[in-house]
Amino acid sequence: MFARSVSIRLKPNSVAEFTRLIENETLSLLRKQKGFRDEITLVAPNGTEAVGISLWDEKQNADAYSRDAYPELLKTLGRVVEGTPQVHTYEVANSTFHKIAAHVAA
Repeated sequence: MFARSVSIRLKPNSVAEFTRLIENETLSLLRKQKGFRDEITLVAPNGTEAVGISLWDEKQNADAYSRDAYPELLKTLGRVVEGTPQVHTYEVANSTFHKIAAHVAA
């Protein structure tokens, strides 16, 4: 399993709009991507930053999303994002989601 973390600086007073865009635009797009498993979106208590963590079956799936769909999504989020989001990728070492998914597949 593979993870993609996106750190975002939010424009002032944009948490509600950011959350709406994640629910209505991002999640529907992610669900259409091959290998997508889950998305966790976190917002700091002061509303100035957010982190999105997406889980993927394989690195190739996350790379395809990053190359093909993410640029368009970034344009949509542009009205609430300040600056350029920072993207990091990881191999998943431990996850209860991963263990549940692996157990169900077995």
